[in-house]
Amino acid sequence: MPGVPAAPDMTTQPRPVYVIGAGPGGLAVAAALRARGVRAVVVEKSDEVGASWRRHYDRLHLHTTRRLSALPGLPMPRRFGRWVSRDDVVRYLEKYVEFHELELVTGVEVTRIEAAPEGEDGWALHASGGRVLAAAAVVVATGYNHTPVIPDWPGRDAYEGRLLHAADYRNPEAYAGRDVLVVGVGNTGAEIAVDLAEGGAARVRLAVRTVPHIMRRSTAGWPAQRSGILVRRLPVRLVDRLSRLVARASVPDLSAYGLPRPTTGLYSRVKEGSIPVQDVGLIDAVRSGRVEPVAAVESFDGAEVVLADGSRIGPDAVIAATGYHRALEGLVGDLGVLDERGRPSTHGARTAARAPGLYFTGFTNPISGMFREMALDAERIAKAVARQERSRSRSR
Repeated sequence: MPGVPAAPDMTTQPRPVYVIGAGPGGLAVAAALRARGVRAVVVEKSDEVGASWRRHYDRLHLHTTRRLSALPGLPMPRRFGRWVSRDDVVRYLEKYVEFHELELVTGVEVTRIEAAPEGEDGWALHASGGRVLAAAAVVVATGYNHTPVIPDWPGRDAYEGRLLHAADYRNPEAYAGRDVLVVGVGNTGAEIAVDLAEGGAARVRLAVRTVPHIMRRSTAGWPAQRSGILVRRLPVRLVDRLSRLVARASVPDLSAYGLPRPTTGLYSRVKEGSIPVQDVGLIDAVRSGRVEPVAAVESFDGAEVVLADGSRIGPDAVIAATGYHRALEGLVGDLGVLDERGRPSTHGARTAARAPGLYFTGFTNPISGMFREMALDAERIAKAVARQERSRSRSR
């Protein structure tokens, strides 16, 4: 375990860099800034760090390895194992704040960011309680999974069963002996379906709109994440071909069970924002019939769910693993820094020309691992901010 970093002298920095969000991305940036002698204040609207991680379902583990998921300046303990659990991620984030002596303000929500008043550089942050915070720079790290989204299916509000978003699912106890439909076959939906099947649900169906790429989390001890790191700079078509060969060698054909192999390439999908499903039991659950793939949901009709193939089913509960909004419009929507889908148009150390000093981290879902990329982003952002601060000091 490395020693505690020496505290840099920040007394000459009246305006700190504000980091919005005390998840892994925000804490990593704050630590990297502190290591360069730049004062960073992390502002978190909840009362604790890692708020979104605390809300995840009990079964969750990182799909990336412990060694490749550590944030700058503090390795994850070996006792956490290769695939780190949700609770250990939270413990790590708590220790990270303590170890790096990060300046953290909880229970305060930043609601809007705007340019500093004319004649001043930097940013003004409007926060709860009428606060206005003056910032030399701002790092937005409010999270990839921010606001749960359930599609506005026809008849949804009159559904007679229980309908909830995957964000509200914790464990299978409440579903023992029940018929459950999970909607969405990303990593969350796939893992919840397996959790339900293993936890005593009477029947588990998995509604599939777009057939996913499925890959082994680890093959012969080699984690899929390392492959993602190796290929992420290669041409998309080449990676598509390589991944197709790997899938045929390592993943059985599930066409007979309702999950045919995708016709589009794995990396082509990644570039569109769709990460492959890491197998943590889905393949075996589908082959054994414990999880039944079905067509996508079209609508609700009383106690029934109408599927895209015209069939009707009557589950007791529907769990929608249907994604999240980044919810950045209210925060930075007036600054021209979001694309047509509400995502930051720049990321990491790059900033928009119209918004210098405004950074974003944690808003991509890379094949090489989100924690790893947030750690790299943190160092890049800190380097860019430190360079900006040195330039500002020389001009005074």
